[in-house]
Amino acid sequence: MDIIFLALYTLCIVVFFGILSIVHKQYVIRQKLKNVPDCGGYPFIGLVFKLINLSEYERMKWFETYMKQCKEGIFVQWIGPKPFVNVFKPEYLEIIFPSTVNIAKDHAYDMLRPWLGNGLLTSTGKQWFHDRKLIGPTFHFSILDQFAVVLSEKAEILTKCLERKLERDPGKAIDVFPFILNAALDIICETAMGVDIRAQETETKYISTVRQASELVMDRLLRPWLWNDWLYGSLPVGKQHKSTLKILHEFTNRVISKRKAERQSQNNHTELENEDNEIDIGKRKRKAFLDLLLDQNAKDETPLTDDELRAQVDTFMFEGHDTTAVAMSWALFLLGNNLEHQEKVHEELEEVFGDSEAPASVKELSQLKYLDRVIKETLRIFPSVPIISRGLVEDLKIDNYTIPKNTTVALPIILVHRNPAVWPDPLKFDPDRFLPENSKTRHPYAYVPFSAGPRNCIGQRFALLEEKTVLTAILRKWRVKSVKTVDTIQYAGSLILRPHEEIFIHFTPKK
Repeated sequence: MDIIFLALYTLCIVVFFGILSIVHKQYVIRQKLKNVPDCGGYPFIGLVFKLINLSEYERMKWFETYMKQCKEGIFVQWIGPKPFVNVFKPEYLEIIFPSTVNIAKDHAYDMLRPWLGNGLLTSTGKQWFHDRKLIGPTFHFSILDQFAVVLSEKAEILTKCLERKLERDPGKAIDVFPFILNAALDIICETAMGVDIRAQETETKYISTVRQASELVMDRLLRPWLWNDWLYGSLPVGKQHKSTLKILHEFTNRVISKRKAERQSQNNHTELENEDNEIDIGKRKRKAFLDLLLDQNAKDETPLTDDELRAQVDTFMFEGHDTTAVAMSWALFLLGNNLEHQEKVHEELEEVFGDSEAPASVKELSQLKYLDRVIKETLRIFPSVPIISRGLVEDLKIDNYTIPKNTTVALPIILVHRNPAVWPDPLKFDPDRFLPENSKTRHPYAYVPFSAGPRNCIGQRFALLEEKTVLTAILRKWRVKSVKTVDTIQYAGSLILRPHEEIFIHFTPKK
């Protein structure tokens, strides 16, 4: 009995001091953040039960509502015992984005690592600097131009898919998002991995699996009791997550293996091509990003392992299809709600292309200045990635606030872009906000759809080229009219700012 009593007594002491330690840590961090406006909530659980009981759309609206109440441009939101300091004032972002020290991703990105490994999105420190330098050349202008043909081919397939749908259901509005999502997946697979998966013509599990994986990550983030890897992995939801990742990883592993085998076969082939062969004159062989990455990797002193290569390809896939798909869908939605601006796009297309039905060239796309502004305004109202974050490795001084190291700083791009103090009537669609004369006095960090500073989006030029190519292909054939408005459409900000319902649009032939 004495031994049992002693064991129970010891356990009580350990539990007591454990709770005391947690309480002390909470007190210390709350004291350090006491000057930062607080969203409220309860000690130790914060806003957890409030947020998990809201739909994804309701969470986004709650977030925007709090922005309007918070004039300081900074507020703290507690998820369980962890503070997320949200910063959306451009002057404050100017302190954070350019930093080469506070570039670490916070613990929320740890939940993406089982999926994306230590790819460019999730890595930090020396590895991130190494990988960024390694991958950078694959996004050079001259290389991107080589993919213009792929973009046009996939855009042409998209218009044919839309035509078939319109023939089957004449006069009916179309939910445009699935069509564009399939086109974006086709594009990223052929450009990033050199594989034509024909996503627009055959069903693929990849898209539904990516969406499921994204939702599982977001659900886990809002439930602190699931942050422990061992506990999460032992629960049904963790096993479901593992099952989705198995599908995603098997797909990219197969492609990398196939690509490596093809390259080895080509290297072993000793027959040399005649550079003067007239058939080859003027042709440039396209290489997928994976090929270019493998080329760079072969020259590097510390080459990436197979798992690291897969992590980079998984990152390209995830960030390269969902983000552009939502951007293009929202652009059509907004043009379908603002017919006067859409008419200006059609006038510009007529001026550049006339009666030609040939695919748009890179040179022609560069002349579409109004469409440029349409895409920018779309990304302002509906930034593809609504929130990013940093994990501080040193204290951060912002105005009269000091945010201690090891704190998560959330950078809600959607709040930055919809801040009425910077953007009057923020939900009004007005591409002319981006005319040079209207932009020159605007703070440079008031518009950051691709992040900014050293961790800005490495693929932003590729994304913009893709968006212009696909939108041009659609709008050269049709005028569009949206069924819902900005005020009534529901959207969700899990990892990507996706539509939370169908984006129904009417298509009318131009001729």
